[in-house]
Parts: sequence; structure tokens; C-alpha cells
Amino acid sequence: MRTILAVFALATIFVACKTEPKEVTTTSEESTKSQSSLINNQMLETAIIYEANIRQYSNEGTFDAFTKDIPQLKELGMKIIWLMPVFPISKTKRKATGGADSKFAAEFPEEERAKYLGSYYAVSDFKKINPEFGTIEDFRKLVKTAHDNGISVILDWVPNHTGWDHTWLTTNPDFYTKNDKGEIIHPEGTDWTDVADLNYDNVDLRKEMINDMSYWITEENIDGFRCDVAGSVPTDFWQQAIPKLRAKKDIFMLAEAWEPELLEDGLFDMAYGWDRHHAMNHIAKGAHKVAHWNETYAKDTARYAKDDILMTFVTNHDENSWNGTIEERMGDGAALFTTLSYVSPGMPLIYSGQEYGLKHRLKFFEKDSIPKTKGKEWSLLQQLASLKQSSKALHGGKESASYKLIDIANENVLAFNRSKDKDTVIFIGNLSSEDQSFTVELEGEYTDYFSGKNIQFTKGETVSLSPWSYHVLLTK
Repeated sequence: MRTILAVFALATIFVACKTEPKEVTTTSEESTKSQSSLINNQMLETAIIYEANIRQYSNEGTFDAFTKDIPQLKELGMKIIWLMPVFPISKTKRKATGGADSKFAAEFPEEERAKYLGSYYAVSDFKKINPEFGTIEDFRKLVKTAHDNGISVILDWVPNHTGWDHTWLTTNPDFYTKNDKGEIIHPEGTDWTDVADLNYDNVDLRKEMINDMSYWITEENIDGFRCDVAGSVPTDFWQQAIPKLRAKKDIFMLAEAWEPELLEDGLFDMAYGWDRHHAMNHIAKGAHKVAHWNETYAKDTARYAKDDILMTFVTNHDENSWNGTIEERMGDGAALFTTLSYVSPGMPLIYSGQEYGLKHRLKFFEKDSIPKTKGKEWSLLQQLASLKQSSKALHGGKESASYKLIDIANENVLAFNRSKDKDTVIFIGNLSSEDQSFTVELEGEYTDYFSGKNIQFTKGETVSLSPWSYHVLLTK
């Protein structure tokens, strides 16, 4: 589902305002943990997360087809696989098209309805597997293969609503939000008419939701959750649920949200870097200049704690299907912004198909597939993963490397350094479609990471960059 973001006025905010690291309070419940886990703070520093769209990843659209590729996907440095919802999808009010002209599958002739598989986010049962993808045994094989390769698996959880076929609509209609006529409604302010809104004022709903989430940790050994529209669920539910989940196993929690309070007091580990993503889109289209990135980053620095993690990305399932491919949104700047998403603080995301240069919008409610030919995109992601794993200067977890702007007297050039211990990485990029010349206050010899060539800088000299070109520099 798409996150509905509040609109913020951008203003330059000083780093001095940033929040101090928070202390996470542990409870005696942690002694009851019985599951081993790959999740730890050291892993998070170099982690890359991969969003797996099982339906579209292969021609078969199955768990097995994805599982066999896990060892080669490991070459891209992924440490966490986020599986888009794996649960059965409701047939009632099943969506067939998207956007303002949404239609239900029922509106089409019977012979055509079968191709409309519906939205992953219209769940009919939180404790079963979508037969479209395979069996529970196939799912278990995927999880085991990931774990054997040192990769954690998190499930895309949909706590805000269910599909209209969910048994709760019959057994527990009081779990749902109702209008003045006593009718169950879809989430207000959205076009999500294929789902019914859940009412978290109901204590029994909360218990059932926690029980269903716990099932996947204790019985299926998954490693956490990506929680859909997490900010639309009351924060006090997460305060109730997450400690209970963490008591069972060390897990990773990703919120599809931006709200800083969701990262407080040991709740979610990571939120979406939506504003940074939007800043990249705007700059790529020429609507803004580098100042927009700097203002956005400064705002994030002020509102998040030092040990909060933001997910950095150039695409995901919503962006690709509804707003366009990387190529559509970022054009010739695609490689630069992909690199920026890796070398700036946070955890980079790869969405299914990105590694193969996906150049079409994947269908959301129907079967589609991604290309499987390795090209320049695979090579770039492989190189970026290698650097992220080898240099402490790109640590992006709870003890992230520093980020410091380098003053450049050119409104189209972004330059900064990342540093931790003895490692330093410098990024200099032309975020425009025109040649740029500028002076840079660097002195000495550096190695260009991608070319392997040595570059000599003299303080105050003029440097030129062609459109959308960039350097990732390592100190000698």
C-alpha cells in the first residue's frame, strides 16, 4: 500500500538540533527467547535489504523459483530479504485496475476474471500461505536457504486492514471500523476499496494480531516484519506488540512510515527515507537543485536520533508500479542516484528487477515478470555492495559513519565525506543535465573507486564533471 505522507515545509535545520542516541530498555522476557537469529547490530551496519516480489520475480511466480536464485542474489550483498505479503488474497472486491479508475475483478466477464490475482495487501488469512506461490513447505525451504546463506527473512505484514474475505468479518465484525450506519468501511481518505479497515480500539483485535505475528516467529522462524502503513496504526499498539515479539527472538522491524516516534524505545529499527527519495526524484527532473537534498538531510538529522536507521532507495513496489521506473523518474541520473542511495547514511534497498535493469512498470494486480539478464545495473550494485561491506565509512546502522558536507561553490554539485575510524569515503557528483565546473577544497591523492585510477587534487583548482557523472573517492 502507498504511504500517505504529511507535507513538510523544507527549511535548513542545524545539526546541533539532532536527538541524542536513545537507550533501549530490555525486559526479563528476553530470557525466554528460544530462536536463534542472524539479526545483530554489527550486521545492520553493512546490511542491504532486498524486496522480493514473488509473483513477478519469475515466470513461474513461485517460492521455489526465487529460492534457487538466493545464492546468486547474495552476490549483491543482501543481508535481509523482505518478502512482499505471502498470504492468501481475498476474492471479494478484488482489485483489477489501479488509480482513480479502479475496477473490481467482478466487473469483468467471467472468462477474464482469472487473470486478476488481486493486491497482496488484501489479506484473507494471516496464518496461511498464498497457494499462488506454493506450499508452506516451499516457504520453509526459502527461509532455510536464506538462513543457510547468512540472510534474514522478514515478512510484509498488513496490520491496518484485511481483505473482505477474512474470517474476522464474520466471526469478529467488531474488529473493524464502521460508519454511522454500522457498515464496515475501507480505510478513510484512500481508494483502498478492496480492504476493510481495522479498529484498534478493540482490545481483542490487538491480541489476535499479536498472536498471528508471533506465529510466524515461533513456528516458521522468520526474522521480523516490514509493517505496511505502520503510521496508520496507533503507536500504542506497537508499544504493546513489539516487545512481545522481540521477547521471542532477535528480530528486525521495518516501518513503512516516516514518524520518528515509531523508532523510539526499541520499537522499529528502520523507517522509510521517503523525503530523501522524493528529493532525488525532484532533482533528477530538474525541479530542484542540490540545496533540496541538503535541506532534506538536515531535517532528517534534526528529527531522528543518531541510532535511527532510514531505508534509502531509488525504487520499490509502489514507486515502480504507480510512479514509474527508475529510468522514467531519474533518466540519465539513475546510476548517480543509485550510488547516492548506497554511500549516504542508511540501509539501501534493492527491489526485484532493479538488479536486472527493469524498464517497465510491473502490473500490480496481474501476473507479470522481470528481466533476468545481468548488465550494468547488476555490476554497479555488486560494486556498491563490495564497498559497503569493506569500508567502515559506509556503515549505516545504529553506529553509522559520520556524514559531512564539503563546501562546493556550485548549486548543482553535491560533495560530502563519510568517515569512521580510519576509513573515509568521499562522494562528488554533478546532479544536473549540464556540464559543471567548480573548485574543491581537497588536497592530495585519492583513488577513484570505480575506475581504480589515482586522482590528484590541488586545493582551489577547477574541476569539471559531465552531466550526471560522479566520483566515489577513497583516501590513499
